[in-house]
Amino acid sequence: MKKFNVAIMGATGAVGEKLISILEERNFPVKNLRLLASERSRGKELEFKGKKIKVEELTHGSFKDIDIVLSSAGASRSLEFLPSAVKAGAICIDNTSAFRMDKNVPLVVPEVNPHAIKKHKGIIANPNCSTIQMLVALAPLHKAAKIKRIVVSTYQAVSGAGQNNINELGFQIKHIAERNEFVGLGKHNIGNDTIKYFNYQILFNLIPQIDVFMDNGYTKEEMKMVNETMKILDDDSVKVTATCVRVPVLYAHSESINIETQKKLTVKKVIEILKTAPGVILVDDIANKKYPMPLDCEGKDATFVGRIREDESIKNGLNLWVVADNLRKGAALNAIQIAEYLIKC
Repeated sequence: MKKFNVAIMGATGAVGEKLISILEERNFPVKNLRLLASERSRGKELEFKGKKIKVEELTHGSFKDIDIVLSSAGASRSLEFLPSAVKAGAICIDNTSAFRMDKNVPLVVPEVNPHAIKKHKGIIANPNCSTIQMLVALAPLHKAAKIKRIVVSTYQAVSGAGQNNINELGFQIKHIAERNEFVGLGKHNIGNDTIKYFNYQILFNLIPQIDVFMDNGYTKEEMKMVNETMKILDDDSVKVTATCVRVPVLYAHSESINIETQKKLTVKKVIEILKTAPGVILVDDIANKKYPMPLDCEGKDATFVGRIREDESIKNGLNLWVVADNLRKGAALNAIQIAEYLIKC
């Protein structure tokens, strides 16, 4: 089997480290692995297949002899460095928002629109984590009955904001535990000295803002879900509205999704469709209180769907509950699945 020289931009971040581990788990045919990050991470060692690899500083000359670049170093870094990677002959799979809405860059969820991969001109964009899991669940239903409208509320884990935010939740837990101030003592607000990366305390709290607010009152994260959905489905007639909320969960995003379809879909038919849908696992047994939850989905590759029921307030409405590990299917795994398609083409 042919092997490939792979570079990871942002190798020391939460997604970067997940990219390394999933490359190993899936036995991706790596010839040489180059780990790239900012100057402050230069010299740090990360393990791949039992060997220590030193992190190199990301520069415009980092892509010599590289076949595939997996980028998760932030949008500004992707905009700055990926053109150099393409010029050096690499194909880039970018996990940032930098190129997602560029009309010349495919935006790909392999279970939904793998055909778009072949249209690349050196860069392929990985969608937003919340969009990915939503469309893995909804694309088969759209194919069967044409979705007219999507109303989605997300419950997004702190890991979606990065390693520093994971650490902040951990610090707040430790802070209140050391002072014996857990639930029941009426001391849930632990003070601004524990808040550095989130706008507000995340422990015991929900923050209904992810990313910055835009002129229309929605956040950038919410509008990503709107615009990316239409691009991936290649159908701008699908109307989407979203509310994105950060919750004190470490890993795996959850979504409450309401859809309206052109054609009637019964719960029985939805279950029949999703049972064979690629990347989907059904957990929908309310008699035994079985439904997807973040703790059960953490570390898993699939998108989990449950609480399927008809919306009795409209003619062709459905409600679904969808959960997936945001660092795996929502980021690193999706990128590597794109790379797997690439090397098969």
